[in-house]
Amino acid sequence: MSIYKSDKGKEAILSLYERQLERLDKKFEDIYIDTTFGKTHLIETGNFTGVPLLVFHGGNATTAYNLLGCDFLMKDFHIYAVDTIGHPGKSAEVCLSPNNYDYGKWVAEIIETLGYDKISCFGGSFGAGIIAKTMCVVPNKMEKVVLYVPSGISNAPTINSISMMIPMIMYWITHKDKWLRKCILPMAIVEENITDDIYETAKLSIDFSKVKTGMPSNVKSEDMKKCKAPTLVMAAEMDCLFPAKQVIPRAEKIIDNCTTYLLKARGHMHFLTEDEKKMIVDFLV
Repeated sequence: MSIYKSDKGKEAILSLYERQLERLDKKFEDIYIDTTFGKTHLIETGNFTGVPLLVFHGGNATTAYNLLGCDFLMKDFHIYAVDTIGHPGKSAEVCLSPNNYDYGKWVAEIIETLGYDKISCFGGSFGAGIIAKTMCVVPNKMEKVVLYVPSGISNAPTINSISMMIPMIMYWITHKDKWLRKCILPMAIVEENITDDIYETAKLSIDFSKVKTGMPSNVKSEDMKKCKAPTLVMAAEMDCLFPAKQVIPRAEKIIDNCTTYLLKARGHMHFLTEDEKKMIVDFLV
């Protein structure tokens, strides 16, 4: 079953994907990997002689969109940016359960096929939840990890997202852009954080794909404790989905080799400072 509502919708999403890739202004190559869950697409880019880094995007987005925000990683890292299976992009249209460890098993096969004994990982939101699952499945495959505004550690109750549901319903009914912006705003906090790329990517995903709302569930403490890789967890103070007041204490409890960082006065969508970008790079190199 297709994750797209129509062939025309799929074409629109992939057209935006290609336009965003063109703006990278970086050499890149397409990689396709066969896994038991389905064919998986990765974009290989950055510094091809740098530190290998697996990069995962947020939910219902694409790796092309995500890479536009990862420019600060391009100089130092040999990036393998993954199109999440079952989400918009070029990987198989096979939806995995967010409530078990299938995502971790899928990533384990990717790492194995790429030929690395260990590899570092960076991901935000849904993508960070995928990495958390992978840390539980193949803890010894993790070199260093950055979990940015992560799912899968201590997700907020669904009721915290109620402020987004009514505008979403109104958008589905009216197709007026003002309602879509109101839906995104609880995550962005201020209008300035809703960039054209964020808005266009979200709009096409909502209009043309079958949006998946289930985030990767919280990992079990006993499974996460098997992973000894140095891990940086960055959580946002005003994040309605994965609030820092929940994420940071649990991360420190269940991840043995953990450094935490509070993104003060920011929501789920925001801009990193130059110092924060440098912190991520310095941690991973």
